[in-house]
Amino acid sequence: MQYRAEIDGLRALAVIPVVLFHAGISTFSGGFVGVDIFFVISGYLITSIILSEQAKDRFTLASFYERRARRILPALMLVVLLSIVASWFLLLPTELVDFGESVVSVGVFASNVLFWQQSNYFAPTAEFIPLLHTWSLAVEEQFYLVFPVFMIFTVIWLKRSRIIVLSILALLSLLYCEWAWRNTPEANFFLAPSRAWELIAGVLCAFYLQNANQPNNTTKQVGSLLGLLMILFSIFFFSKDIPFPSIYALAPVVGTVLLILFAGANTIAGQLLSIPAFVGIGLISYSAYLWHQPLFVFARINSYEELSNIALLGLAVLAFFLAYISWRWVEKPFRNRNFLSQKQVLWIAVICSIALIALGSGLILGNGFEERFASLRN
Repeated sequence: MQYRAEIDGLRALAVIPVVLFHAGISTFSGGFVGVDIFFVISGYLITSIILSEQAKDRFTLASFYERRARRILPALMLVVLLSIVASWFLLLPTELVDFGESVVSVGVFASNVLFWQQSNYFAPTAEFIPLLHTWSLAVEEQFYLVFPVFMIFTVIWLKRSRIIVLSILALLSLLYCEWAWRNTPEANFFLAPSRAWELIAGVLCAFYLQNANQPNNTTKQVGSLLGLLMILFSIFFFSKDIPFPSIYALAPVVGTVLLILFAGANTIAGQLLSIPAFVGIGLISYSAYLWHQPLFVFARINSYEELSNIALLGLAVLAFFLAYISWRWVEKPFRNRNFLSQKQVLWIAVICSIALIALGSGLILGNGFEERFASLRN
């Protein structure tokens, strides 16, 4: 794929509001839409890669999952393992059991299912769940289990109809989430059926751009600026009081689609997103997303008073600092295809899942290891 700096800038536009929303900065009241932006970007990027490889007749499930494992697992394992250490010292026994359940759910790609059953994303108690943010990774991982298989089995039989099938699925998913926020709001927020249309929106961008004629400059300028304004509007004017996801999610999703389709080096929006600072933040956005929630949660648990905005902003800066470290020395080495073979990577992925399941199960079976606090009672 040809590198697009504005896509990394778009990642920055997604992760910064999420981090500041979780920091409780009221200006970013709709910062949670950053996850929706990530979903669209993810759908676009993985489909672009699949279509490129299918055009060369060299796409395989093994190569796809190897690439996903290299991208997702190293930084995720680092953050989860360090969170386990912090939880051992900071969480009460019942809290540690709950944390153990979340570790297991990360290992089986089902965090979203667990948190659907246990919590409300916008409730005050969500500020004390260290791995709550992994729900969105679970949605993407579940999508990765299904979508590549769809692309393989439809490349011959439905090659010309795949866009129609995907469009119908996206429409059904959007209609479902409009029904679900009224009838089962927690499931609507966390589960994949309500989010599938956002990922498919990115998928359809990749299909369109595969053979699209270049639009004129006016179309690109207007389309990309409109997309940027739609995203900014949702970040600053949405709040946790609106039903979400719902038809409201069209603002950040369509805004992201417009930027993917029309933003480029010769557009104002593309140039803004390609500012080096934005691109740099976009490059470390995955690690920043992983780090921010545990940092906020453990700081809040360890504090006897409510954290000030200054303290929370400091933690946000720390999240990006740690993100750079983990991107530079954890993410990048593992993404090098010359480091470890495909077979080794896939086996490591299996071992990582087993390790998370075992560690989480140990915390659960140990009933939170109440004896950790025996010395405090004496």
